[in-house]
Amino acid sequence: MRVYIGADHAGYELKNHLVSVLKEYGHEVTDCGPFVYDPEDDYPAFVLRAAEGVAGDPGSLGVVIGGSGNGEQIAANKVRGIRAVLAWNEDTARLGREHNNANVVSVGARQHTAKEATKLVQTFLATAFSGDERHSRRIAQIASYETIGQLPPLP
Repeated sequence: MRVYIGADHAGYELKNHLVSVLKEYGHEVTDCGPFVYDPEDDYPAFVLRAAEGVAGDPGSLGVVIGGSGNGEQIAANKVRGIRAVLAWNEDTARLGREHNNANVVSVGARQHTAKEATKLVQTFLATAFSGDERHSRRIAQIASYETIGQLPPLP
């Protein structure tokens, strides 16, 4: 699987660790940076490139990393076609894929050890979308709003 990955200074070391691990597991990794540690860098430059990579490459998935993962998730979700989830345990990583067909996972490097973060990413990448009608219907409503700005009808 092709995986696009981007981070900021807080996620720099974890990103490099994950790039190595993902390659070991046979994934084709596109590293969107940063490529050097700069404590003053800004995550949007790297995260938006990773999210755009996923949006333009059907079937690929993405990983974005920051201190908390919050800003990175927000930035990734600004790219049309991206459904980014913040994973803070294995259940949220799995459910993001199963229920939301998320295509980007955000991880907080200051919130998890490298071992924990690796497990979150592996869980996300290994989980398939359930395809259940109720989940597909909800995703379609979000995609419609994203595309044409029309609110779904109230139940």
